[in-house]
Amino acid sequence: MTDDRQTTDKLSNRQEAYLKASKEIAVKFIETGRLTMASFGETFAQIYAGVKKAVEDAEGQ
Repeated sequence: MTDDRQTTDKLSNRQEAYLKASKEIAVKFIETGRLTMASFGETFAQIYAGVKKAVEDAEGQ
């Protein structure tokens, strides 16, 4: 099977790191019962935005 995605569809290393960190946080929230599948989409977006902001804020200091 070949990968027909264009190069522009590939995530940057930074975006991939944000996604991995966000996923780990979301998994912990699911395991502890703080996140349900009903609210996953909205909550994951907030987690991702928070991770991204934290990294960018830390770099700016």
